[in-house]
Amino acid sequence: MPRTNFQDLLDAGVHFGHLRRKWNPNMAPYIFMEKNGIHIIDLQKTIVKIDEAALAIKQIAKSGRKILFVATKKQAKDIVSDLVGSVNMPYVTERWPGGMLTNFPTIRKAVKKMMSIDKMTKDNSWDVLSKREKLQISRQRAKLEKMLGSISDLTRLPAALFIVDVLKEKIAVREAQRLGIPVFAMVDTNSEPEGVDFVIPANDDASQSISLIVKEMTDAIREGLSERKVERDNEGDNKEVKVKGRRAKVAEGHDSPALEEDAEDLDDEDQDEEIDE
Repeated sequence: MPRTNFQDLLDAGVHFGHLRRKWNPNMAPYIFMEKNGIHIIDLQKTIVKIDEAALAIKQIAKSGRKILFVATKKQAKDIVSDLVGSVNMPYVTERWPGGMLTNFPTIRKAVKKMMSIDKMTKDNSWDVLSKREKLQISRQRAKLEKMLGSISDLTRLPAALFIVDVLKEKIAVREAQRLGIPVFAMVDTNSEPEGVDFVIPANDDASQSISLIVKEMTDAIREGLSERKVERDNEGDNKEVKVKGRRAKVAEGHDSPALEEDAEDLDDEDQDEEIDE
């Protein structure tokens, strides 16, 4: 069953493309018609592509991996930070730091620098600094927070990228392609769909259009995380039942060393799982 309906997309203006003279010929399969010199996107195909992308993103979230959202254009910044932040996924809404993916260890060093500044402000070494030094460090911290604050929890490369406007974020797309990271993207009629693994043909300039599609993706992520939690809870319950069952057999007089060892092994597995978490 489709996640969104035709009327929702129509009301949000998802179907409005760019002027014909600005079009990318590779977007021809997703164009329904031309009206007053403007290309109109085929919303039936958009619905299908939204469903495909949402299903794939849901599975990534369910596996416990991260999806990095990239949207640095003015009308998308607040939308992405609000919606994506609500599902605890990383996002970039300021300038894309070149080499963020291809030179990820350097980005992690900058994040650690930000954390070390936070730690410094809470211990005695902060008090001995001069007012000028404190001001310089605070400015450095604010700059790092602006650029990297939303990805501070990203300890490894993301499993996928979701991009609003591949034309504007072409460096991010190029880095993801180089590393073999799947790219999900809203692609307008003036953009290049080649190299995007999950193309969502849509108006990437209107805030309503961006909001509707990003919300579909974050709802899919929320579903995936919810299913992951249920599965993990069920696994924990099943292990607990097995342990109790085997211990009950031992207590009834079936004092087999093998049963006792199995029970101990299950206890050890539970402890290991807690450590991993």
